Amino acid sequence: MQMLTVYAPFDNQPIGDVAYSSPSEIEAALATADALFRRRSAWLGKIERIAILRRFETLVAARHEELALQVARESGKPLRDARTEIDRGLECVAIAIEELRTNAGHVVPMGLNATSADRVAFTQYEPIGVVLAISAFNHPFNLVIHQLVPAIAVGAPVIVKPSPKTPLSCRAIIAMLAEAGLPDGWAQMVLPSSNEEVAAIVADRRIAFLSFIGSAAVGWQLRALLPAGARCALEHGGVAPVIVAADADLDAAIPRIARAGFWHAGQACVSVQRLFCDAGIATEVADRIAAFGDALVTGDPALATTDVGPLISGEALARVDAWVGEAAAAGGQLVTGGRALSPTCYANTVLLNPPEDSKVATSEIFGPAIAVFPFADLDEAIGRTNSLPFAFQAAAFTRNLDTAMRCYRRIDASAVMINETSLFRTDWMPFAGLRASGLGVGGIPHTMRELQVEKMMVWRSDLYADGAAR
Repeated sequence: MQMLTVYAPFDNQPIGDVAYSSPSEIEAALATADALFRRRSAWLGKIERIAILRRFETLVAARHEELALQVARESGKPLRDARTEIDRGLECVAIAIEELRTNAGHVVPMGLNATSADRVAFTQYEPIGVVLAISAFNHPFNLVIHQLVPAIAVGAPVIVKPSPKTPLSCRAIIAMLAEAGLPDGWAQMVLPSSNEEVAAIVADRRIAFLSFIGSAAVGWQLRALLPAGARCALEHGGVAPVIVAADADLDAAIPRIARAGFWHAGQACVSVQRLFCDAGIATEVADRIAAFGDALVTGDPALATTDVGPLISGEALARVDAWVGEAAAAGGQLVTGGRALSPTCYANTVLLNPPEDSKVATSEIFGPAIAVFPFADLDEAIGRTNSLPFAFQAAAFTRNLDTAMRCYRRIDASAVMINETSLFRTDWMPFAGLRASGLGVGGIPHTMRELQVEKMMVWRSDLYADGAAR
């Protein structure tokens, strides 16, 4: 049996071992999931699914601190934020239960003409089929919850492939679901040892839905491999733009912007990265964000006093450092940071006016670095926010209603936050990348709808009389 050793990114200490899945184990997982879906008489009813989810919720709550510490150790997320991640996971379960209780299809109008006379029609939801969830490292508990709980809630067998960097939280979730009474086979974890094996699972004819969280390059490649008829949801990154107008309340904006750029060392798909500021305040904004970042404590994520943890690996740090160095060498002003603090911890970094074609201005850095760009005209700033192939969440800080509405109307994004940052999210709101940033809609209720088909019944009866149609 081939084993994967998981190392803590902060100090590279081993924290667990997980077995890789052999080809025969992967085939067994696919066959089991497919057989469960094909045998409709064995589908889990709503009462049973709700009961399982409630028991799972109780187990997670009872092990809250243990799970949070595991998230902190395997992903490098500071403990206080890891605790919030477990809280969010609990709320996701509650949202899924509420969605099951309140949404169940609709009536389709009939009796509107001679063709539809003496008929009634309605729809109900059924699971789409076997779901394959491929997850990412940066939120190892909550991302798996976002992919797995909706599948269980709608009654779809689900196979989860976690990031090999952070598989321990996924394994714990699968174990707790089994303890909560989820029958064998309805939620399975696989850990292929090669990209070729992952591609083969995606292309398998038994897969009905792919839920992918990760890079755009990989996501679009996997989408092309899906079997005919399979659907997908792809959540990629962005290069989140935020506009700060001249009238913005900087005392309120600076802490939010800085936290949203440096939170989890910038390792979130909607972290603040590109900050477009009115030219009259750009230097002040850059200096104040730098001061805020300098005051944050970077270090051991397992300590409650830590504000910013490590990057996921030394390779990730080297890439971030190279991008920052290139931008500074090409003329960007390094206001603060731009240096490694340890093999995986990087100083919170602010660059002022780096070149428009630099990597920090055009690609997702996934590190604790904010690039500040002055602008003279609001429409110019909006045009620059829209200049990349990515479109996810964006934000604007202003006290002017017209400025806010102009940004909302003209920025290419699935959501525009006003006096809040691009990082803002609740687990019930729609969460969607557009263009290169993704496909489909996340958020617990929205994912549940994507994992179901709306199946209609039309019922004709000569005894049913609709006088208005006769």
